[in-house]
Amino acid sequence: MKILFVLTSHDTLGDTGKKTGFWVEEFANPYYTLKDKGASITIATPKGGAAPIDPTSDAPDAATEATERFDTDAEAKAKIANTEVLAEMNPDDFDAVFYPGGHGPLWDLANDADSIALIEKFNAQEKPIGFVCHAPAALKSVKNTDGTPLVKGKKVTGFTNSEEAAVGLTDVVPFLVEDMLQKNGGIYSKKEDWAVYAIQDGNLITGQNPASSKLVAEKLLESLK
Repeated sequence: MKILFVLTSHDTLGDTGKKTGFWVEEFANPYYTLKDKGASITIATPKGGAAPIDPTSDAPDAATEATERFDTDAEAKAKIANTEVLAEMNPDDFDAVFYPGGHGPLWDLANDADSIALIEKFNAQEKPIGFVCHAPAALKSVKNTDGTPLVKGKKVTGFTNSEEAAVGLTDVVPFLVEDMLQKNGGIYSKKEDWAVYAIQDGNLITGQNPASSKLVAEKLLESLK
């Protein structure tokens, strides 16, 4: 069971002067959920090398069992510090792909040609494709084989407009995940802010927020059985 994790290379939060990147919990929980079941995991980013961690997600108040395990896991940390280059990844080599969130993907993965082509190929091969929180941003320009948006007519979720408002970044982000998914024809649903919620439609699995990362990984695992 070989799974590709795709992380952002983007580390600036708009013009706020603050840093962003990927959200640790959304990487760590799925990473261990899948690794503990025997998955071999490769991590790639658009630029390769070190993947930027969102400092907010590394703060004590955001800590979870999975993030604490990551903090003492030299092997996982080395993988994050030395990611593969996304353009060099071949979907034929993997059984599934998973995109952790954080705000970074809104800037790079949403428009990255290599990422778009990669998701389209995984989808055409009917392999599981999983996204959590802000990571569905990577689906913005992804198309089905017939040229329609991949999410059109599909049940999806992702970081909600109200959750974005709660973290005070509505006017900072380039677009809102909930709005984009609906604009592209996705059948968007959500639970209350910060609730655990993930939905699967065929091979497409999406989760609402950081708390939903484990559920996305479990659905991905189930799909691979």
